[in-house]
Amino acid sequence: MSATQKAWGKRCLCSDSKSSDLRNSTEIENAIKLVDPYRDALYSYDPEEQKAIQNEQPWRKDPHHFKNVRISAVALLKMVMHARSGGSLEVMGLMQGKISGDTFIVTDAFRLPVEGTETRVNASDEANEYVIQYLQSCRENGRADNAVGWYHSHPGYGCWLSGIDVATQMAQQFQDPFLAVVIDPDRTISAGKVEIGAFRTYPKDYKPPNGQEDDDYQTIPLAKIEDFGAHASQYYSLEISHYKSTLDAHLLELLWNKYWVSTLSQSPLFTNREYSSKQMLDLSQKIRNAEKSVQSSSRGGHMGGRGSKDSHMEKVVRDSNKIAGEEITGLMAGEIKAKLFEGVGAAARSETAA
Repeated sequence: MSATQKAWGKRCLCSDSKSSDLRNSTEIENAIKLVDPYRDALYSYDPEEQKAIQNEQPWRKDPHHFKNVRISAVALLKMVMHARSGGSLEVMGLMQGKISGDTFIVTDAFRLPVEGTETRVNASDEANEYVIQYLQSCRENGRADNAVGWYHSHPGYGCWLSGIDVATQMAQQFQDPFLAVVIDPDRTISAGKVEIGAFRTYPKDYKPPNGQEDDDYQTIPLAKIEDFGAHASQYYSLEISHYKSTLDAHLLELLWNKYWVSTLSQSPLFTNREYSSKQMLDLSQKIRNAEKSVQSSSRGGHMGGRGSKDSHMEKVVRDSNKIAGEEITGLMAGEIKAKLFEGVGAAARSETAA
């Protein structure tokens, strides 16, 4: 075997190893697990079982009936790619799947031809007609999965439901059970794992018990805080997990083998510069507001202002730590890549020459 062939063989082995490591890292970050490799049971659809669930409608008796969502790896990938393609504009699509006990099982997703802005997506009659035709085409090709929910993107401002989203979800729940999923593509790039939330709205006249709040802190831009707080009591979040079938695993392997080089060469510090700049500007405004709040309460001299001051400062510190953590992660990733691959090209050329 010639020196050129040896060098090429080593590079191929190295490529396969790095592709596998990248794929495994992504699956670990997003907790994607392989289901039964022989039967892929989560993909089996029993029309009679689903009909019985529809007839029983346990969610009518208990507004908190649904507690979990399981999303297939390919459906997750399709939703994230769609959200990322929208840039700063919101995009929208539907999810297909089934119900199992208190769990939504999402097997697939497809995008909708809708008009989006930076704050909302508007579904038209054309989109509704598209949904009907798409689902009909699926059934003609042997896929009986129903539409179990809708997804849309929140570019850069977190996973929660706005007033418009709450109204949209309530309107869709006439065909219950129905789920709302939100993906933040900008935070996904910065954090290195998918930023996603799943939600169900309460019935119109239902009042949730006091003290039921989401434990996960979110950094909300100042421009969105009022909308975030005004509707937080009208919905609740579901626990999300991910899975993959044997076909998902094969498709993901093909994708990783094709795109691992571009994935490895990218840096969130460069691809997400606009989002990082917006975060810093928003943080500076929050710091100014917190400073004004502290000064105002100090001049007033009343005891009730202490808790408000601490709350403002705590949120500023949390937001600062989150931004700093993302920047440090991006810098460390760049340094690791530089250490790993510095001189690799020169070494390969010297081996070929030898």
